[in-house]
Amino acid sequence: MLNYIEHLLNMRIIRGKYKGRRIPTPTNFKARPTTDFAKEGLFNILENVYVDFDDEPTALDLFAGTGSIGIEFASRGCRKVVSVEKDFRHWQFLSAVQKELKAQEWLPLKGDVFKYTKSCKEKYDIIFADPPYALENLRDIPDVALPLLADGGLLILEHGGDYSFTEHPRYLDHRNYGSVNFTFFK
Repeated sequence: MLNYIEHLLNMRIIRGKYKGRRIPTPTNFKARPTTDFAKEGLFNILENVYVDFDDEPTALDLFAGTGSIGIEFASRGCRKVVSVEKDFRHWQFLSAVQKELKAQEWLPLKGDVFKYTKSCKEKYDIIFADPPYALENLRDIPDVALPLLADGGLLILEHGGDYSFTEHPRYLDHRNYGSVNFTFFK
């Protein structure tokens, strides 16, 4: 039982230059981190189907939470990763991890995702959004994020099983890992 509890309190970097690092996450976080099982599945799909990390893509991590996905993007070779997180304690944690790893390519930003997406002038090769599953306007996230996607880029939305985006005009694919769903948009 203790190993299971330790597993829940540690974020693991799966591959890349920070591979194997375990980062303890505060137990009082409100964030729901992406499970290792789902994260491994996601990055297997990205590496084998959608993304060539050797091209050093740029990535945007919206609703960053524990930073698990942003760190994984940085570890795998993205030349720039911006992680946007509104909660001050979460942002402090992300900043501390960034400094500890000396991850110059990773920039945790404290801010509201909706304000950031309205004011951002940059385009990203990969956008990952993991909003709270109970977010009232979760269905709007693709249309909020897609204007920041570079030509040929990929948007991944993590969400619960009660949403389907198959009718969205830019829908590409859907994958399910237990209670975690990823929908891909182009």
